[in-house]
Amino acid sequence: MSTAPIDHGLDLAVIGNCRTAALVDPTARLVWWCFPRFDADPVFSRLLAGDEEKGFSDVVLDGMTHYESEYERNSAIVSTVLSDGRGNAVRITDFAPRFRQFGRMFRPPQLFRVIEPVAGLPRITIRVRPTHSYGKPAQQYSIGSNHIRFYEDRSVMRVTTDAPLAMIENETPFVLTRPMHMVFGSDEGFSGDLATTAHTFAEQTRHYWSDWVRRLYISYDFQEAIIRAAITLKLSNFEETGGIIAAHTTSIPEAPGSGRNWDYRFCWLRDAYFVVKALNRVGATQTMEDFIGYTLSLAANVEGVLKPVYSVVPNLSLDEWIASDLKGYRGDGPVRIGNAAADQIQHDTYGSIILAALPLFFDRRLPRPGGEKLFRLLEDLGEKAAAVALRPDAGIWEYRGRQRIHTHSAAMCWAGINRLASIATRLGLGDRAAYWNSIADPIHQELMAKAWNPEREAFTAAFGSTDLDASVLLLPELGVCEVDDPRFVKTVAAMERELLREKHMMRYAAEDDFGMPVTAFMICRFWLIDAWWAQGRREEARELFIDALAHRNRYGLLSEDVDPRTGALFGNFPQTYSMAGLILTGMKLSRSWEDRYWRS
Repeated sequence: MSTAPIDHGLDLAVIGNCRTAALVDPTARLVWWCFPRFDADPVFSRLLAGDEEKGFSDVVLDGMTHYESEYERNSAIVSTVLSDGRGNAVRITDFAPRFRQFGRMFRPPQLFRVIEPVAGLPRITIRVRPTHSYGKPAQQYSIGSNHIRFYEDRSVMRVTTDAPLAMIENETPFVLTRPMHMVFGSDEGFSGDLATTAHTFAEQTRHYWSDWVRRLYISYDFQEAIIRAAITLKLSNFEETGGIIAAHTTSIPEAPGSGRNWDYRFCWLRDAYFVVKALNRVGATQTMEDFIGYTLSLAANVEGVLKPVYSVVPNLSLDEWIASDLKGYRGDGPVRIGNAAADQIQHDTYGSIILAALPLFFDRRLPRPGGEKLFRLLEDLGEKAAAVALRPDAGIWEYRGRQRIHTHSAAMCWAGINRLASIATRLGLGDRAAYWNSIADPIHQELMAKAWNPEREAFTAAFGSTDLDASVLLLPELGVCEVDDPRFVKTVAAMERELLREKHMMRYAAEDDFGMPVTAFMICRFWLIDAWWAQGRREEARELFIDALAHRNRYGLLSEDVDPRTGALFGNFPQTYSMAGLILTGMKLSRSWEDRYWRS
Protein backbone atom coordinates (compact mmCIF):
# COMPACT_ATOMS: atom_id res chain seq x y z
CA MET A 1 0.00 0.00 0.00
CA SER A 2 1.38 3.39 -1.01
CA THR A 3 0.84 6.24 1.45
CA ALA A 4 2.87 8.90 -0.35
CA PRO A 5 0.74 11.99 -1.02
CA ILE A 6 0.33 13.30 -4.53
CA ASP A 7 1.61 16.85 -4.99
CA HIS A 8 -1.26 18.86 -6.42
CA GLY A 9 0.03 22.31 -5.47
CA LEU A 10 -2.91 24.67 -5.13
CA ASP A 11 -5.32 22.23 -6.78
CA LEU A 12 -7.53 22.49 -3.70
CA ALA A 13 -11.19 22.99 -2.84
CA VAL A 14 -12.58 24.95 0.09
CA ILE A 15 -15.45 23.59 2.16
CA GLY A 16 -17.06 25.69 4.87
CA ASN A 17 -20.14 27.19 6.44
CA CYS A 18 -19.29 30.87 7.17
CA ARG A 19 -17.90 29.97 10.57
CA THR A 20 -15.22 27.44 9.76
CA ALA A 21 -13.53 26.32 6.53
CA ALA A 22 -11.07 23.67 5.37
CA LEU A 23 -9.07 22.88 2.24
CA VAL A 24 -9.22 19.43 0.64
CA ASP A 25 -7.03 18.11 -2.18
CA PRO A 26 -8.15 15.94 -5.14
CA THR A 27 -7.45 12.69 -3.24
CA ALA A 28 -9.71 13.86 -0.39
CA ARG A 29 -6.87 14.73 1.95
CA LEU A 30 -7.85 17.48 4.38
CA VAL A 31 -4.68 19.58 4.32
CA TRP A 32 -5.73 22.81 6.05
CA TRP A 33 -8.32 23.53 8.72
CA CYS A 34 -8.16 26.41 11.19
CA PHE A 35 -10.38 25.38 14.07
CA PRO A 36 -12.77 26.63 15.29
CA ARG A 37 -12.45 29.94 13.41
CA PHE A 38 -10.91 31.16 10.13
CA ASP A 39 -7.91 32.73 11.89
CA ALA A 40 -7.41 30.09 14.58
CA ASP A 41 -4.65 27.53 15.08
CA PRO A 42 -4.79 24.96 12.24
CA VAL A 43 -5.50 21.42 13.46
CA PHE A 44 -4.80 20.35 9.88
CA SER A 45 -1.66 22.13 8.68
CA ARG A 46 -0.16 19.76 6.09
CA LEU A 47 -0.36 22.50 3.45
CA LEU A 48 2.47 24.35 5.20
CA ALA A 49 4.34 21.40 6.70
CA GLY A 50 6.92 21.04 3.94
CA ASP A 51 7.99 17.38 3.70
CA GLU A 52 6.62 16.44 7.14
CA GLU A 53 3.66 14.06 7.19
CA LYS A 54 1.61 15.81 9.85
CA GLY A 55 -1.50 17.93 10.11
CA PHE A 56 -3.98 16.08 7.86
CA SER A 57 -6.70 13.46 7.60
CA ASP A 58 -7.20 11.24 4.59
CA VAL A 59 -8.53 7.97 3.24
CA VAL A 60 -5.82 5.92 1.52
CA LEU A 61 -7.09 3.39 -1.02
CA ASP A 62 -4.75 0.41 -1.38
CA GLY A 63 -3.35 0.39 -4.91
CA MET A 64 -5.06 3.61 -5.96
CA THR A 65 -4.55 4.33 -9.66
CA HIS A 66 -7.16 7.00 -10.39
CA TYR A 67 -9.05 9.77 -8.65
CA GLU A 68 -11.83 12.18 -9.58
CA SER A 69 -12.83 15.10 -7.41
CA GLU A 70 -15.32 17.91 -7.89
CA TYR A 71 -17.83 20.13 -6.17
CA GLU A 72 -21.37 18.88 -6.18
CA ARG A 73 -23.32 21.18 -8.45
CA ASN A 74 -24.06 24.64 -6.99
CA SER A 75 -22.81 23.71 -3.52
CA ALA A 76 -19.85 23.82 -1.14
CA ILE A 77 -19.80 20.01 -0.90
CA VAL A 78 -16.87 18.10 -2.41
CA SER A 79 -17.21 14.57 -3.78
CA THR A 80 -14.10 12.48 -4.48
CA VAL A 81 -13.92 8.99 -5.99
CA LEU A 82 -10.72 6.94 -5.58
CA SER A 83 -10.25 3.83 -7.75
CA ASP A 84 -7.68 1.04 -7.82
CA GLY A 85 -6.60 -1.19 -10.69
CA ARG A 86 -8.79 -4.13 -9.63
CA GLY A 87 -12.25 -2.61 -10.01
CA ASN A 88 -12.60 -1.29 -6.45
CA ALA A 89 -13.65 2.26 -5.70
CA VAL A 90 -14.57 4.46 -2.76
CA ARG A 91 -16.41 7.79 -2.64
CA ILE A 92 -15.55 10.43 -0.01
CA THR A 93 -17.95 13.33 0.52
CA ASP A 94 -16.77 16.34 2.55
CA PHE A 95 -18.79 19.31 3.78
CA ALA A 96 -19.39 21.69 6.67
CA PRO A 97 -23.09 21.77 7.67
CA ARG A 98 -25.00 24.95 6.93
CA PHE A 99 -28.78 25.30 6.89
CA ARG A 100 -31.64 26.99 8.68
CA GLN A 101 -32.86 25.34 11.86
CA PHE A 102 -35.21 26.64 14.56
CA GLY A 103 -35.43 29.98 12.76
CA ARG A 104 -31.69 30.61 12.68
CA MET A 105 -28.65 29.52 10.72
CA PHE A 106 -27.04 26.28 11.89
CA ARG A 107 -23.29 26.51 11.21
CA PRO A 108 -21.30 24.60 13.86
CA PRO A 109 -17.49 24.45 13.74
CA GLN A 110 -17.64 20.94 12.28
CA LEU A 111 -16.53 19.02 9.21
CA PHE A 112 -18.43 15.94 8.04
CA ARG A 113 -16.88 13.14 6.00
CA VAL A 114 -18.86 10.28 4.45
CA ILE A 115 -16.88 7.27 3.13
CA GLU A 116 -18.80 4.87 0.87
CA PRO A 117 -17.86 1.81 -1.19
CA VAL A 118 -19.05 2.33 -4.76
CA ALA A 119 -17.47 -0.67 -6.50
CA GLY A 120 -15.98 -3.98 -5.36
CA LEU A 121 -14.37 -4.33 -1.95
CA PRO A 122 -12.01 -1.35 -1.55
CA ARG A 123 -9.26 -1.74 1.04
CA ILE A 124 -8.64 1.56 2.81
CA THR A 125 -6.70 3.16 5.62
CA ILE A 126 -8.16 6.10 7.54
CA ARG A 127 -5.51 8.44 8.92
CA VAL A 128 -6.01 11.34 11.33
CA ARG A 129 -2.87 13.29 12.28
CA PRO A 130 -3.81 16.68 13.75
CA THR A 131 -1.42 19.39 14.93
CA HIS A 132 -1.62 22.13 17.54
CA SER A 133 0.26 25.33 18.31
CA TYR A 134 0.94 25.94 14.61
CA GLY A 135 2.58 22.72 13.56
CA LYS A 136 3.30 20.61 16.64
CA PRO A 137 1.96 17.05 16.19
CA ALA A 138 -0.88 16.19 18.56
CA GLN A 139 0.48 13.25 20.54
CA GLN A 140 -2.04 13.00 23.34
CA TYR A 141 -5.37 11.38 22.65
CA SER A 142 -8.01 9.29 24.33
CA ILE A 143 -10.49 6.87 22.83
CA GLY A 144 -14.13 6.57 23.80
CA SER A 145 -16.86 4.25 22.60
CA ASN A 146 -17.26 6.05 19.26
CA HIS A 147 -14.77 8.91 19.25
CA ILE A 148 -11.11 9.85 19.48
CA ARG A 149 -10.30 12.95 21.49
CA PHE A 150 -7.03 14.74 20.57
CA TYR A 151 -5.87 17.22 23.20
CA GLU A 152 -2.85 19.41 23.93
CA ASP A 153 -3.11 22.10 26.60
CA ARG A 154 -6.29 24.01 25.69
CA SER A 155 -6.41 22.61 22.16
CA VAL A 156 -9.01 19.86 21.84
CA MET A 157 -10.55 18.25 18.76
CA ARG A 158 -12.93 15.32 18.79
CA VAL A 159 -13.45 12.90 15.91
CA THR A 160 -16.75 11.06 16.22
CA THR A 161 -17.12 8.10 13.88
CA ASP A 162 -18.77 4.74 13.22
CA ALA A 163 -15.56 3.53 11.56
CA PRO A 164 -13.46 1.06 13.60
CA LEU A 165 -11.52 3.20 16.08
CA ALA A 166 -8.71 0.66 16.52
CA MET A 167 -8.08 0.75 12.76
CA ILE A 168 -7.89 4.54 12.81
CA GLU A 169 -5.68 4.65 15.90
CA ASN A 170 -3.16 2.26 14.38
CA GLU A 171 -3.64 3.31 10.74
CA THR A 172 -4.46 -0.28 9.83
CA PRO A 173 -5.95 -1.15 6.41
CA PHE A 174 -9.39 -2.76 6.28
CA VAL A 175 -11.98 -3.63 3.66
CA LEU A 176 -14.81 -1.13 3.40
CA THR A 177 -18.12 -2.99 3.17
CA ARG A 178 -20.53 -0.27 4.34
CA PRO A 179 -20.75 3.52 4.46
CA MET A 180 -18.81 5.11 7.30
CA HIS A 181 -19.05 8.59 8.73
CA MET A 182 -16.70 10.99 10.50
CA VAL A 183 -17.36 14.28 12.27
CA PHE A 184 -14.42 16.54 13.16
CA GLY A 185 -15.24 19.24 15.69
CA SER A 186 -15.55 20.41 19.26
CA ASP A 187 -15.15 18.23 22.31
CA GLU A 188 -18.85 17.57 22.68
CA GLY A 189 -20.85 14.37 22.85
CA PHE A 190 -22.73 13.44 19.68
CA SER A 191 -26.40 12.69 20.16
CA GLY A 192 -28.44 10.65 17.72
CA ASP A 193 -27.54 8.12 15.06
CA LEU A 194 -24.39 9.28 13.26
CA ALA A 195 -25.28 7.84 9.84
CA THR A 196 -28.77 9.36 9.89
CA THR A 197 -27.44 12.71 11.09
CA ALA A 198 -24.70 12.82 8.43
CA HIS A 199 -27.23 11.98 5.68
CA THR A 200 -29.73 14.58 6.95
CA PHE A 201 -27.10 17.30 7.37
CA ALA A 202 -25.73 16.63 3.88
CA GLU A 203 -29.18 16.89 2.28
CA GLN A 204 -30.06 20.06 4.19
CA THR A 205 -26.69 21.60 3.30
CA ARG A 206 -27.21 20.74 -0.37
CA HIS A 207 -30.64 22.33 -0.23
CA TYR A 208 -29.28 25.48 1.43
CA TRP A 209 -26.61 26.09 -1.21
CA SER A 210 -28.90 25.18 -4.09
CA ASP A 211 -31.48 27.65 -2.84
CA TRP A 212 -28.83 30.35 -2.26
CA VAL A 213 -27.53 29.97 -5.81
CA ARG A 214 -31.04 29.97 -7.25
CA ARG A 215 -31.60 33.45 -5.82
CA LEU A 216 -28.55 34.94 -7.52
CA TYR A 217 -28.95 37.31 -10.45
CA ILE A 218 -26.52 36.14 -13.13
CA SER A 219 -26.39 36.95 -16.83
CA TYR A 220 -26.14 34.32 -19.54
CA ASP A 221 -22.40 33.86 -20.03
CA PHE A 222 -19.81 32.42 -17.60
CA GLN A 223 -22.47 31.16 -15.19
CA GLU A 224 -20.53 28.22 -13.83
CA ALA A 225 -17.46 30.36 -13.08
CA ILE A 226 -19.48 33.17 -11.49
CA ILE A 227 -21.55 30.81 -9.34
CA ARG A 228 -18.43 29.09 -8.01
CA ALA A 229 -16.78 32.44 -7.32
CA ALA A 230 -19.89 33.69 -5.48
CA ILE A 231 -20.04 30.61 -3.25
CA THR A 232 -16.32 30.98 -2.52
CA LEU A 233 -16.75 34.62 -1.51
CA LYS A 234 -19.65 33.69 0.74
CA LEU A 235 -17.45 31.08 2.42
CA SER A 236 -15.00 33.90 3.29
CA ASN A 237 -17.65 35.75 5.29
CA PHE A 238 -17.37 35.15 9.05
CA GLU A 239 -21.07 35.54 9.58
CA GLU A 240 -21.03 35.92 13.37
CA THR A 241 -19.39 39.34 13.12
CA GLY A 242 -19.75 40.20 9.41
CA GLY A 243 -16.00 40.26 8.79
CA ILE A 244 -14.72 39.03 5.41
CA ILE A 245 -11.27 37.48 5.21
CA ALA A 246 -8.91 38.05 2.29
CA ALA A 247 -8.08 34.31 2.01
CA HIS A 248 -8.23 31.14 4.08
CA THR A 249 -4.48 30.59 4.27
CA THR A 250 -1.30 32.15 5.51
CA SER A 251 2.17 32.25 3.97
CA ILE A 252 1.66 30.66 0.58
CA PRO A 253 4.38 32.72 -1.15
CA GLU A 254 3.58 35.17 -3.92
CA ALA A 255 6.52 33.64 -5.77
CA PRO A 256 8.94 30.80 -4.94
CA GLY A 257 11.73 31.86 -2.62
CA SER A 258 10.49 35.45 -2.53
CA GLY A 259 9.89 35.79 1.21
CA ARG A 260 6.56 37.42 0.30
CA ASN A 261 4.70 35.14 2.69
CA TRP A 262 1.79 36.83 4.46
CA ASP A 263 -1.12 35.88 6.68
CA TYR A 264 -4.37 36.70 4.86
CA ARG A 265 -6.87 35.18 7.31
CA PHE A 266 -8.09 38.62 8.35
CA CYS A 267 -10.47 41.31 7.18
CA TRP A 268 -8.92 43.98 4.97
CA LEU A 269 -11.56 46.68 4.66
CA ARG A 270 -10.40 47.35 1.10
CA ASP A 271 -10.67 43.71 0.02
CA ALA A 272 -14.01 43.36 1.77
CA TYR A 273 -15.35 46.31 -0.23
CA PHE A 274 -14.56 44.45 -3.47
CA VAL A 275 -16.22 41.29 -2.11
CA VAL A 276 -19.34 43.22 -1.12
CA LYS A 277 -19.42 44.92 -4.51
CA ALA A 278 -19.15 41.59 -6.33
CA LEU A 279 -21.82 39.84 -4.27
CA ASN A 280 -24.13 42.84 -4.61
CA ARG A 281 -23.65 42.61 -8.37
CA VAL A 282 -25.17 39.13 -8.37
CA GLY A 283 -27.89 39.98 -5.86
CA ALA A 284 -26.38 38.48 -2.69
CA THR A 285 -26.83 41.60 -0.58
CA GLN A 286 -26.93 40.03 2.88
CA THR A 287 -23.13 39.88 3.08
CA MET A 288 -22.98 43.65 2.54
CA GLU A 289 -25.45 44.24 5.35
CA ASP A 290 -23.43 41.99 7.66
CA PHE A 291 -20.18 43.74 6.69
CA ILE A 292 -21.63 47.19 7.37
CA GLY A 293 -22.59 45.92 10.81
CA TYR A 294 -18.99 44.79 11.28
CA THR A 295 -17.62 48.21 10.31
CA LEU A 296 -20.01 50.27 12.43
CA SER A 297 -18.13 49.53 15.64
CA LEU A 298 -14.88 50.47 13.89
CA ALA A 299 -16.27 53.68 12.40
CA ALA A 300 -17.92 54.67 15.67
CA ASN A 301 -14.47 55.17 17.24
CA VAL A 302 -14.32 58.85 16.28
CA GLU A 303 -10.95 59.49 17.90
CA GLY A 304 -9.18 56.42 16.56
CA VAL A 305 -7.34 55.93 13.29
CA LEU A 306 -8.98 53.36 11.06
CA LYS A 307 -6.66 50.41 10.48
CA PRO A 308 -6.50 48.74 7.08
CA VAL A 309 -7.03 45.25 8.50
CA TYR A 310 -8.71 43.67 11.52
CA SER A 311 -9.30 40.17 12.80
CA VAL A 312 -12.79 38.78 12.20
CA VAL A 313 -13.28 39.51 15.89
CA PRO A 314 -12.10 43.13 15.60
CA ASN A 315 -10.31 43.59 18.92
CA LEU A 316 -7.90 40.66 18.59
CA SER A 317 -4.18 41.29 18.11
CA LEU A 318 -2.59 40.86 14.68
CA ASP A 319 0.99 40.99 15.95
CA GLU A 320 3.20 39.22 13.43
CA TRP A 321 5.41 36.27 14.36
CA ILE A 322 7.02 33.21 12.75
CA ALA A 323 5.64 29.68 13.26
CA SER A 324 8.89 27.73 13.46
CA ASP A 325 7.22 24.30 13.51
CA LEU A 326 5.89 24.73 9.98
CA LYS A 327 8.41 24.62 7.13
CA GLY A 328 6.15 26.39 4.67
CA TYR A 329 4.32 25.66 1.44
CA ARG A 330 6.55 23.18 -0.43
CA GLY A 331 9.14 23.98 2.24
CA ASP A 332 9.21 27.64 1.21
CA GLY A 333 9.02 29.57 4.49
CA PRO A 334 8.72 31.52 6.61
CA VAL A 335 5.20 30.88 7.90
CA ARG A 336 3.95 34.15 9.31
CA ILE A 337 1.11 34.39 11.80
CA GLY A 338 -0.55 37.78 12.17
CA ASN A 339 0.09 40.71 9.85
CA ALA A 340 2.09 43.87 10.50
CA ALA A 341 -0.03 45.68 7.90
CA ALA A 342 -2.44 46.32 10.76
CA ASP A 343 0.00 48.99 11.96
CA GLN A 344 0.39 50.66 8.57
CA ILE A 345 -1.20 53.87 7.40
CA GLN A 346 -3.42 53.15 4.39
CA HIS A 347 -5.76 56.03 3.58
CA ASP A 348 -7.96 54.23 1.03
CA THR A 349 -9.63 52.40 3.93
CA TYR A 350 -11.92 55.38 4.65
CA GLY A 351 -13.25 55.45 1.13
CA SER A 352 -13.68 51.67 1.12
CA ILE A 353 -16.18 51.72 3.98
CA ILE A 354 -18.19 54.60 2.52
CA LEU A 355 -18.35 52.94 -0.89
CA ALA A 356 -19.33 49.61 0.66
CA ALA A 357 -22.20 51.32 2.51
CA LEU A 358 -23.39 53.29 -0.53
CA PRO A 359 -26.01 50.75 -1.74
CA LEU A 360 -27.79 50.98 1.60
CA PHE A 361 -28.98 54.43 0.55
CA PHE A 362 -29.89 53.62 -3.06
CA ASP A 363 -30.88 49.95 -3.37
CA ARG A 364 -34.59 49.66 -2.68
CA ARG A 365 -34.43 45.87 -2.33
CA LEU A 366 -32.80 46.15 1.07
CA PRO A 367 -35.05 45.69 4.11
CA ARG A 368 -33.15 48.21 6.27
CA PRO A 369 -32.18 51.21 4.13
CA GLY A 370 -29.57 53.67 5.31
CA GLY A 371 -30.83 56.82 6.96
CA GLU A 372 -29.52 60.03 8.41
CA LYS A 373 -28.06 58.32 11.47
CA LEU A 374 -25.80 56.11 9.36
CA PHE A 375 -24.97 59.04 7.12
CA ARG A 376 -23.74 61.07 10.11
CA LEU A 377 -21.48 58.19 11.11
CA LEU A 378 -20.08 57.99 7.58
CA GLU A 379 -19.48 61.75 7.68
CA ASP A 380 -16.96 61.16 10.46
CA LEU A 381 -15.07 58.89 8.07
CA GLY A 382 -15.39 61.53 5.38
CA GLU A 383 -13.74 64.13 7.60
CA LYS A 384 -10.84 61.75 8.20
CA ALA A 385 -10.60 60.98 4.49
CA ALA A 386 -10.47 64.70 3.70
CA ALA A 387 -7.68 65.21 6.22
CA VAL A 388 -5.44 62.46 4.82
CA ALA A 389 -6.36 62.30 1.11
CA LEU A 390 -3.24 64.14 0.00
CA ARG A 391 -0.85 62.74 2.58
CA PRO A 392 1.69 59.90 2.15
CA ASP A 393 0.72 56.34 3.08
CA ALA A 394 1.80 52.73 2.46
CA GLY A 395 -0.65 52.36 -0.43
CA ILE A 396 -2.83 49.56 -1.70
CA TRP A 397 0.15 47.19 -2.06
CA GLU A 398 1.29 47.83 1.52
CA TYR A 399 4.90 48.85 0.99
CA ARG A 400 6.76 48.21 4.23
CA GLY A 401 9.73 50.45 3.58
CA ARG A 402 8.34 53.71 2.17
CA GLN A 403 5.39 56.08 2.07
CA ARG A 404 4.19 58.23 -0.82
CA ILE A 405 1.04 60.09 -1.83
CA HIS A 406 -0.41 57.16 -3.72
CA THR A 407 -2.81 57.88 -6.56
CA HIS A 408 -5.16 55.05 -5.61
CA SER A 409 -5.33 56.12 -1.96
CA ALA A 410 -6.10 59.72 -2.89
CA ALA A 411 -8.69 58.54 -5.41
CA MET A 412 -10.44 56.34 -2.84
CA CYS A 413 -10.56 59.19 -0.32
CA TRP A 414 -12.01 61.48 -2.98
CA ALA A 415 -14.54 58.83 -4.05
CA GLY A 416 -15.76 58.38 -0.48
CA ILE A 417 -16.19 62.14 -0.03
CA ASN A 418 -17.88 62.45 -3.41
CA ARG A 419 -20.37 59.72 -2.52
CA LEU A 420 -21.19 61.45 0.75
CA ALA A 421 -22.45 64.36 -1.36
CA SER A 422 -24.60 61.92 -3.35
CA ILE A 423 -25.99 60.35 -0.19
CA ALA A 424 -26.79 63.76 1.26
CA THR A 425 -28.67 64.66 -1.91
CA ARG A 426 -30.57 61.38 -1.68
CA LEU A 427 -31.56 62.17 1.90
CA GLY A 428 -32.61 65.73 1.01
CA LEU A 429 -29.76 67.30 2.98
CA GLY A 430 -28.81 69.98 0.49
CA ASP A 431 -26.46 71.85 2.83
CA ARG A 432 -24.45 68.69 3.54
CA ALA A 433 -24.29 67.87 -0.17
CA ALA A 434 -22.87 71.32 -0.88
CA TYR A 435 -20.41 70.92 1.99
CA TRP A 436 -19.04 67.60 0.75
CA ASN A 437 -18.83 68.81 -2.83
CA SER A 438 -16.79 71.76 -1.62
CA ILE A 439 -14.40 69.32 0.06
CA ALA A 440 -14.25 66.90 -2.86
CA ASP A 441 -13.63 69.36 -5.70
CA PRO A 442 -10.21 70.70 -4.66
CA ILE A 443 -9.00 67.16 -3.82
CA HIS A 444 -10.05 66.05 -7.28
CA GLN A 445 -8.24 68.96 -8.92
CA GLU A 446 -5.06 68.19 -7.00
CA LEU A 447 -5.35 64.49 -7.79
CA MET A 448 -5.74 65.03 -11.51
CA ALA A 449 -2.87 67.49 -11.63
CA LYS A 450 -0.35 65.62 -9.47
CA ALA A 451 -1.06 62.02 -10.52
CA TRP A 452 -0.48 62.80 -14.20
CA ASN A 453 3.13 62.54 -15.33
CA PRO A 454 3.53 64.29 -18.70
CA GLU A 455 6.95 62.74 -19.37
CA ARG A 456 5.59 59.22 -18.80
CA GLU A 457 2.29 60.15 -20.46
CA ALA A 458 0.43 58.26 -17.76
CA PHE A 459 -1.25 58.53 -14.41
CA THR A 460 1.43 57.08 -12.18
CA ALA A 461 1.53 55.16 -8.91
CA ALA A 462 2.09 58.24 -6.75
CA PHE A 463 2.35 62.00 -7.02
CA GLY A 464 5.65 62.90 -8.65
CA SER A 465 6.49 59.27 -9.37
CA THR A 466 7.50 57.68 -12.66
CA ASP A 467 6.31 54.20 -11.63
CA LEU A 468 3.26 52.64 -13.23
CA ASP A 469 0.69 50.90 -11.03
CA ALA A 470 -2.23 48.73 -12.13
CA SER A 471 -4.49 50.14 -9.39
CA VAL A 472 -4.68 53.34 -11.45
CA LEU A 473 -6.88 51.37 -13.85
CA LEU A 474 -9.67 51.86 -11.30
CA LEU A 475 -9.83 55.65 -11.80
CA PRO A 476 -12.82 55.57 -14.23
CA GLU A 477 -14.63 53.01 -12.06
CA LEU A 478 -14.29 55.38 -9.11
CA GLY A 479 -15.48 58.33 -11.18
CA VAL A 480 -12.17 60.18 -11.05
CA CYS A 481 -11.96 60.44 -14.84
CA GLU A 482 -13.79 59.23 -17.92
CA VAL A 483 -12.63 56.05 -19.58
CA ASP A 484 -12.12 57.96 -22.86
CA ASP A 485 -10.09 60.73 -21.21
CA PRO A 486 -6.98 60.96 -23.43
CA ARG A 487 -4.78 60.79 -20.36
CA PHE A 488 -6.39 57.54 -19.23
CA VAL A 489 -6.20 56.09 -22.73
CA LYS A 490 -2.45 56.82 -22.72
CA THR A 491 -2.16 55.31 -19.23
CA VAL A 492 -3.69 52.05 -20.41
CA ALA A 493 -1.31 51.99 -23.38
CA ALA A 494 1.68 52.54 -21.10
CA MET A 495 0.59 49.70 -18.83
CA GLU A 496 0.17 47.37 -21.78
CA ARG A 497 3.76 48.11 -22.80
CA GLU A 498 5.33 47.82 -19.36
CA LEU A 499 3.13 45.75 -17.04
CA LEU A 500 1.65 43.13 -19.36
CA ARG A 501 3.57 39.83 -19.44
CA GLU A 502 2.06 37.79 -22.26
CA LYS A 503 -1.53 37.81 -21.01
CA HIS A 504 -0.69 38.43 -17.35
CA MET A 505 -0.82 41.80 -15.59
CA MET A 506 1.74 42.86 -13.01
CA ARG A 507 0.81 45.16 -10.13
CA TYR A 508 3.92 47.22 -10.84
CA ALA A 509 7.34 46.63 -12.35
CA ALA A 510 9.58 48.53 -9.94
CA GLU A 511 11.61 47.17 -7.04
CA ASP A 512 9.92 47.14 -3.66
CA ASP A 513 10.97 46.04 -0.17
CA PHE A 514 11.61 42.48 -1.42
CA GLY A 515 13.18 43.20 -4.81
CA MET A 516 11.62 42.97 -8.25
CA PRO A 517 8.21 41.22 -8.37
CA VAL A 518 8.03 38.23 -10.72
CA THR A 519 4.44 36.99 -10.48
CA ALA A 520 1.34 38.67 -11.88
CA PHE A 521 -1.66 39.68 -9.79
CA MET A 522 -4.91 38.06 -10.92
CA ILE A 523 -7.22 40.96 -10.10
CA CYS A 524 -5.03 43.39 -12.09
CA ARG A 525 -5.80 41.41 -15.22
CA PHE A 526 -9.52 41.86 -14.52
CA TRP A 527 -9.00 45.61 -14.11
CA LEU A 528 -7.27 45.76 -17.49
CA ILE A 529 -10.09 43.75 -19.09
CA ASP A 530 -12.62 46.20 -17.63
CA ALA A 531 -10.71 49.12 -19.12
CA TRP A 532 -10.53 47.48 -22.55
CA TRP A 533 -14.23 46.65 -22.44
CA ALA A 534 -15.19 50.21 -21.53
CA GLN A 535 -12.98 51.53 -24.33
CA GLY A 536 -14.79 49.38 -26.87
CA ARG A 537 -12.07 46.75 -27.24
CA ARG A 538 -14.64 44.03 -26.69
CA GLU A 539 -13.07 41.05 -28.48
CA GLU A 540 -9.67 41.61 -26.86
CA ALA A 541 -11.30 41.92 -23.44
CA ARG A 542 -13.33 38.76 -23.88
CA GLU A 543 -10.33 36.77 -25.09
CA LEU A 544 -8.24 37.87 -22.11
CA PHE A 545 -11.07 36.99 -19.70
CA ILE A 546 -11.57 33.52 -21.16
CA ASP A 547 -7.82 32.94 -20.82
CA ALA A 548 -8.03 34.02 -17.16
CA LEU A 549 -10.73 31.42 -16.53
CA ALA A 550 -8.36 28.76 -17.85
CA HIS A 551 -6.03 29.47 -14.91
CA ARG A 552 -8.60 28.38 -12.34
CA ASN A 553 -7.84 25.06 -10.68
CA ARG A 554 -9.98 21.96 -11.18
CA TYR A 555 -12.50 23.29 -8.65
CA GLY A 556 -12.85 26.70 -10.33
CA LEU A 557 -10.81 28.61 -7.74
CA LEU A 558 -8.04 31.19 -8.01
CA SER A 559 -5.22 32.24 -5.72
CA GLU A 560 -3.71 35.72 -5.57
CA ASP A 561 -0.87 35.41 -8.10
CA VAL A 562 0.11 33.53 -11.22
CA ASP A 563 3.57 32.83 -12.63
CA PRO A 564 3.58 34.38 -16.14
CA ARG A 565 6.11 31.79 -17.34
CA THR A 566 4.41 28.60 -16.14
CA GLY A 567 0.83 29.62 -15.35
CA ALA A 568 1.20 28.12 -11.86
CA LEU A 569 -0.90 29.63 -9.08
CA PHE A 570 0.85 31.24 -6.12
CA GLY A 571 -0.19 33.35 -3.16
CA ASN A 572 -2.81 32.80 -0.51
CA PHE A 573 -5.83 30.76 -1.41
CA PRO A 574 -8.61 31.04 -2.38
CA GLN A 575 -8.12 34.77 -2.80
CA THR A 576 -11.25 36.90 -2.47
CA TYR A 577 -9.71 39.71 -4.55
CA SER A 578 -9.33 37.35 -7.50
CA MET A 579 -12.76 35.75 -7.14
CA ALA A 580 -14.45 39.15 -6.77
CA GLY A 581 -12.65 40.39 -9.88
CA LEU A 582 -13.87 37.34 -11.79
CA ILE A 583 -17.49 38.10 -10.86
CA LEU A 584 -17.37 41.84 -11.58
CA THR A 585 -15.63 41.42 -14.93
CA GLY A 586 -17.61 38.34 -15.93
CA MET A 587 -20.91 40.11 -15.31
CA LYS A 588 -19.68 43.10 -17.30
CA LEU A 589 -18.73 40.97 -20.30
CA SER A 590 -21.72 38.67 -20.23
CA ARG A 591 -24.61 38.93 -22.63
CA SER A 592 -27.99 39.45 -21.04
CA TRP A 593 -30.61 36.75 -21.37
CA GLU A 594 -32.45 38.98 -23.86
CA ASP A 595 -29.33 39.33 -26.01
CA ARG A 596 -28.81 35.58 -25.97
CA TYR A 597 -32.33 34.74 -27.04
CA TRP A 598 -32.86 37.48 -29.61
CA ARG A 599 -29.38 38.02 -31.01
CA SER A 600 -27.72 34.63 -30.88
